[in-house]
Amino acid sequence: MKRFLSFIIFLLTVSSGFAQNKQITYSDQAWLGYYPQIRLAKHWGIWTDYELQQKFPVVDNSQLTFRIGGTYYINNDTKLTAGYTYIDVAPAAGHQHIYQPENAGWQQLQWYTYYKKKKLMQWIRLEERFKRNILDDYTLANNSTFTWRARYDIFYQLPLSKKGIVPGQFSAAIGDELYINFGENIVNNYFDQNRIFLGLSYQVNKHDNLVFGYMNEFQQQPSGNQYKELNVWRVSYFQTVYLWKEKKVVTPE
Repeated sequence: MKRFLSFIIFLLTVSSGFAQNKQITYSDQAWLGYYPQIRLAKHWGIWTDYELQQKFPVVDNSQLTFRIGGTYYINNDTKLTAGYTYIDVAPAAGHQHIYQPENAGWQQLQWYTYYKKKKLMQWIRLEERFKRNILDDYTLANNSTFTWRARYDIFYQLPLSKKGIVPGQFSAAIGDELYINFGENIVNNYFDQNRIFLGLSYQVNKHDNLVFGYMNEFQQQPSGNQYKELNVWRVSYFQTVYLWKEKKVVTPE
């Protein structure tokens, strides 16, 4: 735990130093996320997630994200997922009156590690992004720009009760996700963004939990010398629906 906290503090310090003497745009937002997963069989399942990113004031534009994928469970703690993402990117500088669609394929390895009553989640994700080009402030082009992006996410839950991570109990939630761009169309912003999260997790039942708290996002723009820093209040609900029941092996007496 101490090493993980030191890592988060290091990232905050680096981001602060990295941002000095840069052109930074600041924004306050609220993000709502719903992440249902369906376990169909011992090795197979469906991944979906839905995200709404609302800028402040509320009259400003919001951004919508939808993902769907097929999951292969190597075991109960490790799984591979491949799927499709659609993002309706909210109007911004350069396209203030039009949304910019993005379509992407993605592949992910996710695994959990348990330390007594604590839980650590990690994933590595690769994305193939097709972002529609914009002709002007009101018109989309008929072509897209293709880029690759890699993401590494780490999320740590530390129970606030001696009972551990069990239904009806809260845990401290600490996370960080790093995004790296690459490909021939990436020139200035190989570093895409970093997201640091601090909050609480409430275990609703054995499989579902509600996570809420503060997230700081620091992102480099394609120009290379412009950045965005977001202060985000984030609420996420993670749900697992089991349509498959593991058969218990009965040992003959």
